[in-house]
Amino acid sequence: MTHTIPRVMATRETLDLLQVLRAKHGPLMFFQSGGCCDGSAPMCYPAGEFAVSDSDVHLGDLDGTPFYMGAEQFEYWKHTQLIIDVVSGNGGMFSLENGSGKRFLTRSRLFTDDEYATLEQQGQT
Repeated sequence: MTHTIPRVMATRETLDLLQVLRAKHGPLMFFQSGGCCDGSAPMCYPAGEFAVSDSDVHLGDLDGTPFYMGAEQFEYWKHTQLIIDVVSGNGGMFSLENGSGKRFLTRSRLFTDDEYATLEQQGQT
């Protein structure tokens, strides 16, 4: 049996902040920004407040919170695993953590050849 390789993961700090935000705002969602106003930060919104299109890619869930990325951007990132972390600072002006003194940050690492082959076998490339 082949195990599933997560495309997106969360640090303990991220899961803790999601719990705080969920208690305040209800169900949440993420969209990995590709630039413009808030750079390339993971943006956290109340579920349904950001319109996800058919061309957006659902990378996975972080403790029940869906995480999306645009298809064009996914083409550049498909060989990497995203690790969503929290650091001190101001978040994106449209992201829910803004004003908390913390912000979400995307870290990444390249999949190994074996991991990427597994993703290909599972139809996730």
